[in-house]
Amino acid sequence: MADTAGGSDMDLMCAAPCLTTQQLQQKLRSEKKTERPVRLLFEISSTRTVQVFLSKHVVYELVVMRSGSFDSRRVSVERRYSDFSRFHHTLLEEFGEELEEVVLPRKHLSGNFSPEIISERRLALQDYLAQLYATRCVRRSPHFARFFTEQEQRWAHSLLRAGQFALAVEQLQTVLEVEEKLLPWQKPTLTVPTLSALAVCYRDLEEPEEAFAAAQRALPATRRYGLKGYRASLLDLLVDLGYQLGRPVAQLQEELSVLRDAERGGVSSRSLKEVVIHEFT
Repeated sequence: MADTAGGSDMDLMCAAPCLTTQQLQQKLRSEKKTERPVRLLFEISSTRTVQVFLSKHVVYELVVMRSGSFDSRRVSVERRYSDFSRFHHTLLEEFGEELEEVVLPRKHLSGNFSPEIISERRLALQDYLAQLYATRCVRRSPHFARFFTEQEQRWAHSLLRAGQFALAVEQLQTVLEVEEKLLPWQKPTLTVPTLSALAVCYRDLEEPEEAFAAAQRALPATRRYGLKGYRASLLDLLVDLGYQLGRPVAQLQEELSVLRDAERGGVSSRSLKEVVIHEFT
C-alpha cells in the first residue's frame, strides 16, 4: 500500500460511472498530477543546555509536522543525544542492512557545548530523522513511534498512578497528537492505550463527556484488531458513563455480554483504570 493520501483509482471509477474510458483515463492522469503525498517532516527547532550537579547535556526540541496538507498543530517532544544513540542501536539490531547508509552524528571529543557544535549537530540530527523516515521498514516499525512517544507516555502514566490527572491529561494530549501524525504509517491500535488513559483521567476529573468521547474513539480499533482486554474494559466504562449521561447503552451492553460469553471467562474483568495502570509498569 502506498504511503499517500487520497482515494484509489477504483474509487474514482466508481464515483464517475457516466464517463467514457478516455475521459476516465484523462481524469485519472489529472488526479495523479495534483495528488500531494502526505509525509512527515522533522524539525529540531531549538536546543537548551541542562546542567545537573557536575553533569551537563543538551536537550533538543523535536517538532513533528505533516506535509501534503496544511498542518496547524505544532507538537513537539524533547530528546537528548543519548536518546538518539539508544534509538539508533535498537534500529541497527533489527534493520542493520537497511541502515548501512544512515549514520548517527557522532559526539566530538571536546567542544560539545559550543554554540557552533550544537548548531551543527542539531542540523545533522534533523537530517538523520529524515533519512530514517525515508526508510520504509523503519517508519513502519513500532520503534519509530516509541522514540517520539514513550518517554511522555511513561511520564503521563506515572502522573496518573499518582492521582495527578490534570497533569497526566496534558502529557497524554501531546502523545496523542504525535501518534495521530504517525498513524498513516503505524498500526491503528497505536492510539488505544493513550485514548484509554485519557478516558480514565477525565473520569477521575469528573468530566464524563470527555471520558465517554475518548473511550468511544478507542473502541473501533479494539474491535477490528482483537484487543479483547481493552475492548471489554472500554465497553464496561462506556456503559457506566452512558447511564450517567443518559446515552443509549443497550447495544454496548449487548456487545459486552456477547464478548464475555464467547470467551467463557477468557476476557479480563479488570476495569479500564486497572488495564491502563498496568500498561507502562
